Amino acid sequence: MLVRPLLVSGVLVLAMCDGLLADEPIELFNGRDFDGWKFDVITSRVEHGEIWRVEDGMIACVGRPLSVMRTAAEFESYELALEWRWPDGGRPGNTGVLVHASTPRERSVWPKSIEVQLAHGRAGDFWLMGETLEVEGREAIGRRIPKNGENPEREPGEWNKLTVRCEGDTITVTINGVVVNEGRKSSASRGAICLQSEGAAVHFRNLKLTPLSTPESTEPESPAPDADNE
Repeated sequence: MLVRPLLVSGVLVLAMCDGLLADEPIELFNGRDFDGWKFDVITSRVEHGEIWRVEDGMIACVGRPLSVMRTAAEFESYELALEWRWPDGGRPGNTGVLVHASTPRERSVWPKSIEVQLAHGRAGDFWLMGETLEVEGREAIGRRIPKNGENPEREPGEWNKLTVRCEGDTITVTINGVVVNEGRKSSASRGAICLQSEGAAVHFRNLKLTPLSTPESTEPESPAPDADNE
């Protein structure tokens, strides 16, 4: 049985086809335009094209004013991978990736969601935007749940790799190969994915989402018929 991702009414679902079980990555950003994305800018005086641009196959965000770039589709049970960097020669600042995004403008321009923080020096923290999440051994500081203390971020100008695995009510964050945070009992398990414009120029590229399939359930086999009763 092959499980293929399909978008139905804006929600990722898994369609069953003959074959073997397989997970197929989905390109969220095609490197040419913003097909499949929509935008919210905190002020109507600025168009989103003044904040978000496509340059050399990557997303270039100028950082001001506050804005979100949001997938038109919603997703659940997936692993998201992307790369981000602070432009060489610039000053690293604040941005983030929002998962399970739903109601727009829950806090400022940010939708109801769980933020995976990418602010320089704090990448891997969780920020709660109207949702709840628990991390074993670490208490929330207001709406923030700190990462585990490691800081695997690279220098400005160098690309960092982020992986966010959303499986059921669990969210696991890996940066440059190091697991830096894991939350459980998430109050949301489905929604859009957003990038933040939050004060500093930042670049994104290679946004890929891989649906997580579950093994096909099997029914117990019926006992073989008794030859004497045939």
